[in-house]
Amino acid sequence: MTDHTQRTDITLAAIDGKSPRIDPSAFIAPGCRIVGDVEIGPDVSIWYNCVIRADVNRIVIGARTNIQDGSVVHCDSPTADRPEGYPTLIGEDVLIGHLAMVHGCILHDRAFVGLGSVVMDGCVIESDGMIAAGAMLTGGKVIGARQLWIGRPAKYLRDLDDAAIASNRAGVEGYVRNGKRHAAALGLA
Repeated sequence: MTDHTQRTDITLAAIDGKSPRIDPSAFIAPGCRIVGDVEIGPDVSIWYNCVIRADVNRIVIGARTNIQDGSVVHCDSPTADRPEGYPTLIGEDVLIGHLAMVHGCILHDRAFVGLGSVVMDGCVIESDGMIAAGAMLTGGKVIGARQLWIGRPAKYLRDLDDAAIASNRAGVEGYVRNGKRHAAALGLA
C-alpha cells in the first residue's frame, strides 16, 4: 500500500482545513496535484500530471475510476441562486481520457469521457454514457445512459451497442491492472 503523505513527487494540499482523502489502494502517479476536499476511492488510478482541485467545492472519485495523464478535474463555488454550487461527483468504473477537462459535473458509474474532451458545469453523463474524444459538453447538458455524443458543442450521435459497453468495461479492468504495474515499477506497491 502507498503512503501518499510521504511522497515528494506529488502535491497533496489542504484548503480551508479540508484535505484530500485517498484510499491506500489508489495509484497516484508522479506529478499529480491533489488539493482540498477530494475523496479518492479504492483501486482508482490518477495518472501522470493530473490536477484534481477541490478548493471551492468537493470532488468525489469512485472505486476503480481512472483519470488519465494531464487531465484536470475542478468544481464550482456555491452562489446565492445555487447554494450547493457544482461539486464534481465521479462514480465507479469511470474512464476519463488523457487531457480531459471535467468541471462541476456528475459522471455516473461507467461513464466514459474521451481524450481531450470537456465536460462543463451542471452536465451529467449517465451510466454507460460516452462523450467522444475532443468533444465539448456545454453547461447543463445530459448524456443519457448508453448514448454517444460527439462534436463541439457535443450532440447525440447514437446509442452504444453491447460490444462498445463491454469494451469500456474491459478498459476499466485494464487500468486497474496497469495502475498496479506502475505502482510496482515506481516502488510504491
